[in-house]
Amino acid sequence: MDYNYESENTRFMREFLEKNPQVQEKRLEARSVWWDKEQNLDERKRFKESAEPMKPYVYFGG
Repeated sequence: MDYNYESENTRFMREFLEKNPQVQEKRLEARSVWWDKEQNLDERKRFKESAEPMKPYVYFGG
C-alpha cells in the first residue's frame, strides 16, 4: 500500500495554506467563535441532571 498518496483536495489545501498563512489564523479565529468556548460546569451539571432517559421504540408511537 502506498502511504505517500495525497488526494488533490488535501494537496490543494496544504499548498493554499502554505501560500496564504493569514488564512490559517482566520480559520482558528472562526473556530473559536463556534467551538472553543469556556465550559460552565454548573450549567453542564444542570443540563445533565435534567435529561430524561429515552423511551424505547420512540418511532412506533407507543
